[in-house]
Amino acid sequence: MDTSSAAPPRQLGAPHDHLLHNYRRLPLTIVRGEGCELFDDTGTRYLDLVGGIAVCALGHAHPVITAAIAEQAATLVQASNLFHHEPAGQLANELAKRSGLERVFFCNSGAEANEAAFKLARKVAYRRGDQRRRTILSCTGSFHGRTLAAVTATANTAYQEGFDPLPGGFQTTPFNDLAALERDLTDEVAGFIVEPIQGESGVQPATLAYLQRARELCDQHGALLIFDEIQCGLGRLGTLFTFHTLGIRPDLVTIAKGLANGLPIGALLIDERHALGLQPGDHGTTFGGSPVPCAAALAHLRLRDDIDLDAHVLNVGAIFRGALEELATEYPTIFDQPRGSGLMLGLPVRSPMTAAEISKAAIAEHLLINAAGNNTLRIIPPLIITEREIITAMQRLRRTLASLPQVSTAETA
Repeated sequence: MDTSSAAPPRQLGAPHDHLLHNYRRLPLTIVRGEGCELFDDTGTRYLDLVGGIAVCALGHAHPVITAAIAEQAATLVQASNLFHHEPAGQLANELAKRSGLERVFFCNSGAEANEAAFKLARKVAYRRGDQRRRTILSCTGSFHGRTLAAVTATANTAYQEGFDPLPGGFQTTPFNDLAALERDLTDEVAGFIVEPIQGESGVQPATLAYLQRARELCDQHGALLIFDEIQCGLGRLGTLFTFHTLGIRPDLVTIAKGLANGLPIGALLIDERHALGLQPGDHGTTFGGSPVPCAAALAHLRLRDDIDLDAHVLNVGAIFRGALEELATEYPTIFDQPRGSGLMLGLPVRSPMTAAEISKAAIAEHLLINAAGNNTLRIIPPLIITEREIITAMQRLRRTLASLPQVSTAETA
């Protein structure tokens, strides 16, 4: 065989030259995962506190989910939404039963779930004959995705710059500001979208009073209340749906990330009263609700019941937060006290130190940790993380801090 024109084998750790350079990737090539660990192409193993960005709820390569994927892939991979198939129907039934929201639309990502929510909110107003009600209201500090509409709702110039003109009909209101919400949630608002805990801005929780008032104002003005639970939902805070712990029923809930434990799937959950907002021809997707990710999601939901995942998350989440509080007390010039709950935790880093510096240095200690907005270490590991692994993570984080000359200087100043 003539191999004269074949490309030379890629060296370990070398970049993949033809990928678009739109990510600041860390200098690691991951080849395998198992539980809460990842392995690079040199065989080095890392404790993973990123979890695919809150995606791998039951860890990497869970054998039961892997078996469900393989069985479904050998049976039916795609049929299109021109027909019914069992995995999507069963998953919709499970999500409706567990959430109490009666209708489900499947898509491929969180951004697409939010796009569907925006379209449904406007279409509900349109079908009511309310032509002035077109505005989608969102909060400062939010993150709702990277499509043009979702990035407009995100209301962060860092994500929007250079993409003008952005879609019209979007407005923002200051997060957790009740007076501003009273002013901005008017009769022109079709839907108000809010994250119960903002993830990308550094794990910033909404106050209960803010969310309760949002529900009241949406009822008063005829707007739909949309909870974006893409990052904080699906058990990350210790309950499958965050709104259940709040005692607030939104009209729409968007989910994605951990639903299929790593395969791409998103969903919009819809209160029955608004389900006719989208009718045949109004919205669709080629791959949304495909059999394989739906089979993975069903396996995930059944497994979480078998292992009582909610109780586990509440237990280890409290342990992890306590360990972070101890670290922040130990290094008061480096950290503020942690935020968040369950296994969605943020450890704020004080300037001039940066969370990015710490997360990059942690690689040498075989620890993967994420730097999020507002200079915060964001901790979103697989939900199956154990107390022993938390102890290991804290040991590695302390060794990381000891390796940074800025830390020793700050602590002795």
